[in-house]
Amino acid sequence: METVRGRVPVAELKTVLMHEHVFVTTPEIQLNYPHLWQEDERIAEAVSKLTALKQVGVDTIADPTVIGLGRDVARIAKVNALVDINIIVATGIYTYGDVPHFFQYHGPGTLLGGDEQMVSMFVQDLTEGIAGTQVKAAFLKCALEGDLTPGVERVLRAVAETHKRTGAPITVHTNPARRTGLLAQQVLMEEGADLGAVVIGHSGDTADLDYLQELIDNGSYVGMDRFGLDILLPEDKRVATVATLAERGLSERMMLSHDASCHIDWFPPGVREQIAPNWHYTHIHGTVLPALRQAGVTDQQIDVMLIDNPRRYLTAI
Repeated sequence: METVRGRVPVAELKTVLMHEHVFVTTPEIQLNYPHLWQEDERIAEAVSKLTALKQVGVDTIADPTVIGLGRDVARIAKVNALVDINIIVATGIYTYGDVPHFFQYHGPGTLLGGDEQMVSMFVQDLTEGIAGTQVKAAFLKCALEGDLTPGVERVLRAVAETHKRTGAPITVHTNPARRTGLLAQQVLMEEGADLGAVVIGHSGDTADLDYLQELIDNGSYVGMDRFGLDILLPEDKRVATVATLAERGLSERMMLSHDASCHIDWFPPGVREQIAPNWHYTHIHGTVLPALRQAGVTDQQIDVMLIDNPRRYLTAI
């Protein structure tokens, strides 16, 4: 399995949180206003938080930080050199609307036409390495937050094509309130993607069991991956939803995570901690797992969600 530190045996993945970020940043802001970014401080903070995560029993995180979220694998490698945890990175593009201007005038359906350059870029990240490094992506990331705009659709179809060429699995940021996971499945399926190799991310933001059941019946995993973001759905409802699906025998289709980060520059300092005090790496092991057990989820089912499912998803290539 490809990680930031190179290939590791699949058995070494052990306990995996399938949707966590190390850094979510805006590179143009950093470049032009460098006083807003303290590199050494941010790296030290990341090492501290990831070390704490390792100490509670997590061995691996999958980091779906791609273009649009400030991916910098050289920086992640600096962090990973200082902490004994596996970090698995992704390739793709994160947008809710248009593609980056770099792609707007060339490629399918554009002024200049031609082949989809996104596909060749994603394939390169998966097979050769990212940004001139030897760090290879191990999965694909795209987003469908609201409307299926031409830009969003183009990214989804490029991700699906890359998946077909490489076998790399896919994670999709979705919005359960708008049931966009079903639309993402439809687009990916039209392109011939294997829905069994797809995680419908942020599915844990809803307690709509019919919606979740439909996503699972279509073949995908559901990402119950925003524990700690009580502002979007209270934790008791998140726990009850996972417990109900587990009771239905569906633990094999769920992934657990937080969608947390060591640092995200989308919020002013201190605001994230005020609005979501439980939104951090160790919340699942400290609070959620005991609550799931209390709700009737067995240790075996927890192991399926944290060990077996990530391993099966990530190694299906």
